Amino acid sequence: MKKITLLFLASILVLFVVAQTNEEKPVYLRFPTVPKFAIYKAPDSTVFTREDLKKNRPVMFMIFSPDCDHCQNETRQMLDNIEKFKNTQIVMVTYLPYEEMIAFYKNYDIARYPQITMARDTKFFFPVFFKVENLPSIFIYDKKQKLRKAFDGDVSIDSLTSAL
Repeated sequence: MKKITLLFLASILVLFVVAQTNEEKPVYLRFPTVPKFAIYKAPDSTVFTREDLKKNRPVMFMIFSPDCDHCQNETRQMLDNIEKFKNTQIVMVTYLPYEEMIAFYKNYDIARYPQITMARDTKFFFPVFFKVENLPSIFIYDKKQKLRKAFDGDVSIDSLTSAL
């Protein structure tokens, strides 16, 4: 009887530990496809959703802050190497106020780059879904909308292009 009780308690402990480990895993790793989302595009605040993504193209989500030096540097590097992203849809997402996003949009002349969509996440969905800890945070999905790679903080253009 003692062995059965001990075995039962050990089983419950194992289940508890496994459940805790799974809970700590970020949502984007538990569900590795592009999530449903609704964000508001620059410059006109029109809604942009998963259904608006271009079909059969990889997509790169970059969660950024307009006042973040690392985000500004990453944006400059991407724009300097934009030809390497000609077949990639880039979605730059910020949760900061519209005015800050628009200033960034205009400063980097994002309208010149048809493969880039900049938008505001008013519901703070992306930082929670991706468990963002550093900015910029970049998440690359393949043309079938399956997660390929996640980057936290500064990342080289070569690392980004090789993940595509």
